[in-house]
Amino acid sequence: MKLNRVLALLTAGLMTLSFVGCNSTGNSDSADASTFKIGGIGPLTGDAASYGTSVKNGAQIAVDEINAAGGVNGQQFELMFEDDQCDAEKAVNAYNTLMDKGANAIVGATTSACSIAVSAASVNDGILQITPSGSAADCTKESNTFRICFTDPVQGETMAKSMTERGLKNVAIIYDNGDEYSKGVHDAFVAKFKEFGGNIAADESFTSGDVDFNTQLTKIKSSGADCLFLPIYYTEVAYITDQAAALGLTLPLYGCDGWDGVIKQLNGDTSKINGATFLTPFVSTDPDEKVKKFVETYKTLYNVEPDQFAADSYDAVYAIKLAIEKAGDTSSEALIPAMTQITVDGLTGKMTFDENGEPIKSAKFAVIKDGAYTVE
Repeated sequence: MKLNRVLALLTAGLMTLSFVGCNSTGNSDSADASTFKIGGIGPLTGDAASYGTSVKNGAQIAVDEINAAGGVNGQQFELMFEDDQCDAEKAVNAYNTLMDKGANAIVGATTSACSIAVSAASVNDGILQITPSGSAADCTKESNTFRICFTDPVQGETMAKSMTERGLKNVAIIYDNGDEYSKGVHDAFVAKFKEFGGNIAADESFTSGDVDFNTQLTKIKSSGADCLFLPIYYTEVAYITDQAAALGLTLPLYGCDGWDGVIKQLNGDTSKINGATFLTPFVSTDPDEKVKKFVETYKTLYNVEPDQFAADSYDAVYAIKLAIEKAGDTSSEALIPAMTQITVDGLTGKMTFDENGEPIKSAKFAVIKDGAYTVE
């Protein structure tokens, strides 16, 4: 176990002894002992609003299910959600607001930079924080933090292994050199793919906000690449694949979880990305009964198909439930170590958590076919 995790638990224990009788943060309020309050953080407005909205919706479904089944150890769950507008400073403000409202655990933040900023504050309070979708390595640096999604380096290494096993030897890449997610996946992929004996035929980058990729694609067309790896978000995927088709570039396409949402971005026209394969924690067409039930509930409530962000937050809430049951206690000093002793049979797979707060679970791959995502 990391030293800072041990120190945090000791500190939390001492603080509990020192403030017996006081209303300490991260613990059940004696005035409202029948409710366990989960504070959610994510963008509900702005360009990334779809991510935060999905996180809020997925968490709410889990809360409602748990409460309908009788709650946990005599307590009902309550979800309180604050908008961070995908801004780190506002995420910390949102966290402080939730703590003032008596939050007992945090599900958030939704994006990496915001999650890291919140963890710098939450570690001092010793409260359990689970980011559903913050994938940067530093999201779980602090002793009180866990995550549901894969890290950026893990995604890169997993894709390198998978693409090598598929017989691909000469890969072209386009990535966003100013985005922590894209660069993190890219760097890990390149190192591992070379380790496996692969060749990077073309390694092209762009800056966030770019919409013209013809220069990069022209270089790739003459590179001898046998596929194109795009560790980027779905918005840029739409631009790149459209321009690639115009240039007559028809390489097999591969990506990571940032692709989730690309079909909607393309208004359902997948003619230019048919057969594309990407790593993802969740596929809404998965035949698993848990997934089918969740998708049906989500579509009934919100009239849209759920994405990975919704599934991640759903699993995060159930992780808290299991930790409470394991610990027999709702204090964060009990829940944090309990997190490493539970198994979550979730929408994103069966997972445990290591001492560094990382999920241990198998990767899934989605293939885009005839306007839909399918499980490979």
